[in-house]
Amino acid sequence: MKIIRFTSKKLEKIYNRATLRQVRVEEKVARIINDVRLFGDEALIKYTRKFDKVKLSLRQLKVSQIEIGGAYANISPNFVSSLKIIIENVNRFYRKQLRKSWRIKSPEGVVLGENYTPLDRVGIYIPAGTAPLVSTVYMTVLPAKLAGVKNIVLISPPDKNGYINPHILVVADLLKVDEIYRVGGAQGIAALAYGTKTMPRVDKIIGPGNIYVSEAKRQVFGVVDIDMIAGPTELVIIANRFSNPEFIIADLRAQAEHAKGLAILITNSKSLAKEVKSQLDGDTGYIILTKNLKQACEIANKIAPEHLEILVQNPKALVKNIKNAGAIFLGPYSPVALGDYVAGPSHVLPTLGTARFFSGLNVYDFIKSSHIISYSKKALERIREPLEKIASIEGLQKHLDSVKSRFE
Repeated sequence: MKIIRFTSKKLEKIYNRATLRQVRVEEKVARIINDVRLFGDEALIKYTRKFDKVKLSLRQLKVSQIEIGGAYANISPNFVSSLKIIIENVNRFYRKQLRKSWRIKSPEGVVLGENYTPLDRVGIYIPAGTAPLVSTVYMTVLPAKLAGVKNIVLISPPDKNGYINPHILVVADLLKVDEIYRVGGAQGIAALAYGTKTMPRVDKIIGPGNIYVSEAKRQVFGVVDIDMIAGPTELVIIANRFSNPEFIIADLRAQAEHAKGLAILITNSKSLAKEVKSQLDGDTGYIILTKNLKQACEIANKIAPEHLEILVQNPKALVKNIKNAGAIFLGPYSPVALGDYVAGPSHVLPTLGTARFFSGLNVYDFIKSSHIISYSKKALERIREPLEKIASIEGLQKHLDSVKSRFE
């Protein structure tokens, strides 16, 4: 890891790390999406053979109940009992986010409000490239279920033998996912967005993926909704001379398990910086030396990381200064791995500095609202004058007439 000071020009590169779209990737993904839109299942089979090296028949696209049932024989015996604990943790967190429709009324006969309704059909993408992300299944499906989504479709690329990891299938089955398809990549995103004869079209696509998946989500946005465009995973740690260097080193090493990502220690302690560097020399990432912890928070806010660990003695005193982070981990016994797997909040989080305006996956992502407006004749008459003035300024005579007709 490299030690840099808070005055380094390299900080600007970190702040502006959102990668520019690669034109070749953009063009390739556009061709794949168009192919799937025009040729449906045939295109899915073609690209699965090309990219995953798996030859599927039409009936093999959808995972059968027989295969799902057989997956239970290929998992460890205590997996389901461990999963139940995790499910309760996730549900307990997301129950707090549930919203109720509401109304406000006035004596003049005005009724205003919002109706909250869940999305009908959601598509979940589960990556399976470098590792099968079993945890992403419950981190995405559970908030959707709590929101009341009627139909959940899960897709995941097959392995070289044409199968989906049995743990993914078991979790999806236990959470009552409605349909599972062995398809991935940009072609899978296109199928979710446009639908094929075999795969249903969805209203929203959720879940992380590689650069092709992310670019496909960007291109189909508007045809369907998406959660976010995810980049490489990120970790920033704020620490000082009282922080345990072994914990910091362990967490930075855990971050390095991801092939591409951001690993940064921000500290005002030169001795800590030197100790961490000595243990991680040669690893990618940065150690940023600051004047004080207040400046460390300012830099963290500019980075707006996916994960932020605050490992000082009194982390609660610093967290009030943090406004840009996907998830904030307070204290020495709250490593990122806790949030990745079992704590409760989803690990689907904003990356590439988008924590400035995006949030982690929430129940709200699966709900839409409709505004409710109801006026009595008396209430309309009371508001008529300002309404007519604005309509006159905009020159929309028919809008004026639609109001006047109610009093003629």
